[in-house]
Amino acid sequence: MKGIFKELKVKNLIFRNRIVMAPMCMYCADSEGYANDFHEIHYTARAIGGVGAIIIEATGVETRGRISNRDLGIWDDSHIEGLRKISDSIKKYGAVSGIQLGHAGRKCSVLSEDVIGPSAIHFNEEEKTLKTPREMTKKDIAEVAEKFKNAAKRADDAGFDFIEIHGAHGYLISEFLSPLSNKRNDEYGGNIENRVRFLKEVILKVKEVWPNDKAIMLRVSAEDYEKGGNTKEDMAKIILLVKDLGIDIVDISTGAVVPAKINIYPGYQIPAGEYIKNNANIKVIVGGLITTGNEGTEIIESKRGDLVYIGRELLRDPNWVLNQAKNTGIKLEYLPKQYERGF
Repeated sequence: MKGIFKELKVKNLIFRNRIVMAPMCMYCADSEGYANDFHEIHYTARAIGGVGAIIIEATGVETRGRISNRDLGIWDDSHIEGLRKISDSIKKYGAVSGIQLGHAGRKCSVLSEDVIGPSAIHFNEEEKTLKTPREMTKKDIAEVAEKFKNAAKRADDAGFDFIEIHGAHGYLISEFLSPLSNKRNDEYGGNIENRVRFLKEVILKVKEVWPNDKAIMLRVSAEDYEKGGNTKEDMAKIILLVKDLGIDIVDISTGAVVPAKINIYPGYQIPAGEYIKNNANIKVIVGGLITTGNEGTEIIESKRGDLVYIGRELLRDPNWVLNQAKNTGIKLEYLPKQYERGF
């Protein structure tokens, strides 16, 4: 097998291929953050369809950490049962199961919540569904890091193979990392070493409870697309500051830290991922409007990325991996027998 159909081993994980289902919010949990039948069917269908790994959508580590009041939650032990059903089902059909642990920070649209951020700076004054966050105290910072730890313990109890810390898209960790949203004058703001401090504390807290033989991923926005913001060069420096704390794979995305015009095209985020892979010497997941297996294979064979995430294409076609194999004449040993007539 070659390209996207190669296996990859990371710690105790064996990815049957290089395709990762990107974390995409479904906004259909109930108001208390509980998973339902849709989530189980949605993710299981992609496991049956052949993806190598699935990252469950951004899941709030506390109620004010939700992007919306329809986000999944992992802030209470009562969330474990529903999440375990999803994880078990994903693994039953051969994919590696992961969950993204997130905190929305200033992009929390649940306006009844105490919206927080590194600085009291609104994401976009024209966006009426958001409000200006309260600048976090050091006590707040310590409490949220503890919430990530508790969420990681629940993710382990729910049987997930790996966790992904959400440090991208202008959510809380991303807000600390970017000089556009972090204007603090204490040890959590200013230079890169200070801006990365909160992320370091989150990772160290998570490591207290997360098994050493299970992988930890980190999602980042490698480009802010705004003057004075982070660039791929800055993000490579940030990764070098945290990777030895226990980060195994970096999931490369871009943007959404501030409103910005982005020129998007197939593979537009690959150069940032390739740069971070080479300059931080770490495995990366890359993607961005990838639609064909040939595009993914080029990325893997040219060593521009180690895994490729697919988002919209998997919404359109749960059997995307099976179809790419069929299109290239590859017979997959994990093609479900029930589907053989179709492939």
